Amino acid sequence: MGIAGRFWTYVQPLPQTTGPDDYRSIDKSLWKRDEIDAKFHMFIDDPGYKPNKLQNTLGQAWDTFRLPPKQRNYMQKLDANILLYALLSFFIKTLDNSNISNAFVSGMREDLNLYGNERNLFTTFFNCGYIVGSIPAQVILNRVRPSIWIPTCEFIWSGLVMAISGCKTPEPIYGIRFMIGFFESVAYPGLAMVLGSWYRPSELAKRMQTYDAAWAIASMFSGYIQAGVYTSMNGLAGYAGWQWLFVIDGIIGIPIALLGYYCIPDFPINSHVRWMNDTQKEYSYVRMELIGRKAPQRLTFKRFFKMFTTWRPYGFLWPWCLFNICDTTSYFNLWLDWLTNPDGSSKYSTQQVNLIPTGGYAISLVTGYLSANISDRIGLRWPFIVNAIFWVFFGNLLLAIWNIPDGLKMFAFFCPDIGYALWGMMLAWSAEAFQDDAEMRGMLPAVGSTISYAVNAWLPNIIFPYTDAPQYKDSYGYQVTTGLIFVEFLGVLFMLYMTKREARKRGRVINKYGLAVDVEDAVLVGTLDDDDNLSSKEASLPDRQEFEKGPIVLTGVDPVEHEVEDTIVAHKKE
Repeated sequence: MGIAGRFWTYVQPLPQTTGPDDYRSIDKSLWKRDEIDAKFHMFIDDPGYKPNKLQNTLGQAWDTFRLPPKQRNYMQKLDANILLYALLSFFIKTLDNSNISNAFVSGMREDLNLYGNERNLFTTFFNCGYIVGSIPAQVILNRVRPSIWIPTCEFIWSGLVMAISGCKTPEPIYGIRFMIGFFESVAYPGLAMVLGSWYRPSELAKRMQTYDAAWAIASMFSGYIQAGVYTSMNGLAGYAGWQWLFVIDGIIGIPIALLGYYCIPDFPINSHVRWMNDTQKEYSYVRMELIGRKAPQRLTFKRFFKMFTTWRPYGFLWPWCLFNICDTTSYFNLWLDWLTNPDGSSKYSTQQVNLIPTGGYAISLVTGYLSANISDRIGLRWPFIVNAIFWVFFGNLLLAIWNIPDGLKMFAFFCPDIGYALWGMMLAWSAEAFQDDAEMRGMLPAVGSTISYAVNAWLPNIIFPYTDAPQYKDSYGYQVTTGLIFVEFLGVLFMLYMTKREARKRGRVINKYGLAVDVEDAVLVGTLDDDDNLSSKEASLPDRQEFEKGPIVLTGVDPVEHEVEDTIVAHKKE
């Protein structure tokens, strides 16, 4: 493989292999259990291993603590690199996206004479850049390695953030904000696709939710960072506090971008990272192939457009976009600011108006983590998505009624934060439901963001006009969102029905991880008993006509984990 192939092309058929005995170059029909056990013995623990009480207790919070030592070391290595970088990247992305609002109220408005519609235009130009960049960024990601493209985009947008500090008029900021949105558009869906390519169902939701939690953490701390910078650096070297905010945020982003070149492992089929040896890279590929997660393939125009001739994009985008469009958390502080005491004075101070809604971020962190942890344990995603939608629906329904006690109304404003878990759950669900198409897993969040940003550019102005705050009685704001959220719930049911229907029509089986895979792949990678062979196993399976009656459930051995049975049994799902 040449230099260009090594550093720029990740698509098949160019996996990184070390020789003819590398499992990434061996047809799965030739895989043998005893050979795999021997090859990856350094990852296989004693079947009798039992975690101690402390490990069991800590394992309730994070699964790696109760894993056998060899598995634990491997998983901790993944978390310390892939997950940690994803968290840092999303944190700085959110910080760089939201700092314009903090700077605006911290002297930027007065210094640049921004007394017109400039603040809204800063957001509009950013959104336009995000819309324009989302889909092309994912197409480029199919040609340029994630370990190259994502950090490079982060490096560029960090430099652009610092450039805002030198602007003397709003016009150049419009262009800079557009470019920041363009380059930021690759980060969220791109890293979600990478995470979905390295973790199994019992591991994935917690990682996705932890990744998504960076938004809440950054949103909570952005105001504190601005306050600290303004207090300690305002006037330093002739720069105002708001200017230093952009400089500091950009400086924070640059080392995180550089870290990405080291941490991002691309995909198990072709990873070049230095923090894994060749055997670990091979093992990563095998463990994902065993659950049916397919490696990336070349994305052509024909294949791109063919994606949208199936139900899959619409099943995902239906609830995903509506959840984004129906976000009403930003109207909380307007209601708090509107409340008055009997003597006509404001009920809450300006500081309280800004701080009280931040409690919702803490709620979202807790509920999101709990949902993800339980979801990983039971192996289901859709019930937790429905639960999240319920709380958003309930909160908006109470606000649509409006004539309720203020305490209940405050609870209603916090309800959408309870439903924050939907983001991570949807990403985990799509990674598993569409695990045979890596490009679709990366493309759909990008398309969803494009649609959501486009709709949010005009819809809030109609149903939530500022002049109608905080009840929005004449514009029926909360009534509209309540209805849309119910439609969102129908979208989840549609995706659930279609995933089951697709598995049935394609004659797929449900493996022991709860994932639908082709029967041939399930037989080949399920590993056979020492006394079995492929032909006898195939002969014991129901014929193809039987699959039309419903998916088959396979349970059996995973050659690189000890906690399952020693045989493979094919039977109808009860």
